[in-house]
Amino acid sequence: MTCKPIIVVSRCLGFAVCRWNGAAIENRLVKDLANSVEFITVCPECEIGLGVPRPPILMVQKDSGLALVQPATGVDLTGRMVAFSYNFLDSLDRVDGFLLKRKSPSCGVANVPIFADPDDEQPIEKGPGFFARAVLERFPDIPIEDESCLEDLSRREKWLTAVAKGRGIPGTQSGFSEGNRDCAPGIYGLAE
Repeated sequence: MTCKPIIVVSRCLGFAVCRWNGAAIENRLVKDLANSVEFITVCPECEIGLGVPRPPILMVQKDSGLALVQPATGVDLTGRMVAFSYNFLDSLDRVDGFLLKRKSPSCGVANVPIFADPDDEQPIEKGPGFFARAVLERFPDIPIEDESCLEDLSRREKWLTAVAKGRGIPGTQSGFSEGNRDCAPGIYGLAE
């Protein structure tokens, strides 16, 4: 058994070209963490059968509840995304943190636009994407952030400390300035 923290990370953050527009994203923190954590990558949109590139998807508030739709095709992806999200999360033996893609209708942790109609330009509200919503429900005590939030040094330290503390790495109660750094030692320098 590894003593490295296990992080579920959006696959588009440097692991594969899987974004809706086919663009590649490099993320410095993900690269820096590579030797200190064990990553489990996920792209919920690809996992439910959407290709790369693909027409964008978005969240729409319907009378029946929140829906995930692909306006260009008219396909409602809600059932497939909900089923995938819970099946994937239930398959995890252990997880110490989540690092997901911001503003994604599947992975965005917060501030993802929700529209009244797929043709609207202005959202009526914002919230987490479908996969992130399932993460927050299924793992309420596991640290979750999006990659842009970790550009802020204090938020990065808070997230890394919570990941390490959840893994039971000694000396993380007061942050990364103290403690035993033998288990996943590289994670400590990333908070500074």
